[in-house]
Amino acid sequence: MQSQGESRLSRKARLRQFDEQLIALEAQLKAQKPVPVLAITRCGHPECGTAAPAELPTDCLVIDLGCKYAIPLMRAHGLGSIINISSIAGIIASGNYVSYNTAKAAVRHISKSIALHCAKGGQIRCNSVHPVFINTPILDRTKEMFGEEEALAKLGRQIPLGKVGEPDDIAYAVLYLASDESKLVTGIELKVDGGISAM
Repeated sequence: MQSQGESRLSRKARLRQFDEQLIALEAQLKAQKPVPVLAITRCGHPECGTAAPAELPTDCLVIDLGCKYAIPLMRAHGLGSIINISSIAGIIASGNYVSYNTAKAAVRHISKSIALHCAKGGQIRCNSVHPVFINTPILDRTKEMFGEEEALAKLGRQIPLGKVGEPDDIAYAVLYLASDESKLVTGIELKVDGGISAM
């Protein structure tokens, strides 16, 4: 359990990250690049057996702050694309990860609400991306338990395409949503899940 001091430190670190993102976004707008893009991710590690939605406030705060400061800048510029990184756990529920599932489902629904809100004012889009297991440090605990090869094989057996994803699978999804190729796409959840949600 985090102490109050750790919680305050974590909050300050998140706010500092938002300041950095805002500065980068303002610089992008001044350079008149075609589409201002805000990609928001708050990964977190699912804790087995948790029943209280402890991650929910953090995930919602991350999106709320990001959009609060980005949307006015995008409106001033006339267009923009907001991309919130969620998880397939926001669509497929699990009894073992209530907190994580709830937080990621909130990201999905907030993104839809933001999409409808921004659609009233013009060309600002908002979508969410929902990865399945991706070979990043979030899998380290599983690798420690089973060994890397067996861990990836074990997770891959749960996915119809038979393998876990790689970071560039998500990067290409974000690139699509950030580009003009998706200019009529807003309010969707883009599932990068190897078919697991189709089961």
